[in-house]
Amino acid sequence: MEDKRNIQIIEWEHLDKKNFYVFGVAMTMMIRVSAYPFTLIRTRLQVQKGRSLYHGTFDAFIKILQADGVTGLYRGFLVNTFTLISGQCYVTTYELTRKFVADYSQSNTVKSLVAGGSASLVAQSITVPIDVVSQQLMMQRKGEKMGRFQVRGSPEGHGVVAFGQTKDIIRQILRADGLGGFYRG
Repeated sequence: MEDKRNIQIIEWEHLDKKNFYVFGVAMTMMIRVSAYPFTLIRTRLQVQKGRSLYHGTFDAFIKILQADGVTGLYRGFLVNTFTLISGQCYVTTYELTRKFVADYSQSNTVKSLVAGGSASLVAQSITVPIDVVSQQLMMQRKGEKMGRFQVRGSPEGHGVVAFGQTKDIIRQILRADGLGGFYRG
């Protein structure tokens, strides 16, 4: 049986880049805002020892809300939003590499393989360090240490400071593991 559908292939040069980047980032941001609390809860459940702190997803949700309020569900979110850049870099690298490889090979398999590998390398080089810092921020709780690193408390001793946490975590990772610490795992 022959498939006679005419499927239009949209190439990089056919895209309206302005709309692609604006709407791509906006849509991804909306998805992240809704999914991030679940990512934070999953990360905390994975890191805890046994059932030492949370007895499940719903228990974690309630305890985080009680301890830190809604903002506790978004700890590390601002840092994590920088990974939006990697998605745009992935698509851009993929398309530009496919176009470049087309000068040397007409095989879609070769173009896709080289472009996908290159795009993944670029995107992961951006995403992994941001995720490492973001996940360390997710582990911050008032008066308790869950992760390897802990941000300094406020001068009055009322939990963690609102600003400077990211810089604090970055310094601790650099001090403990050097640049390689940002690519751990």
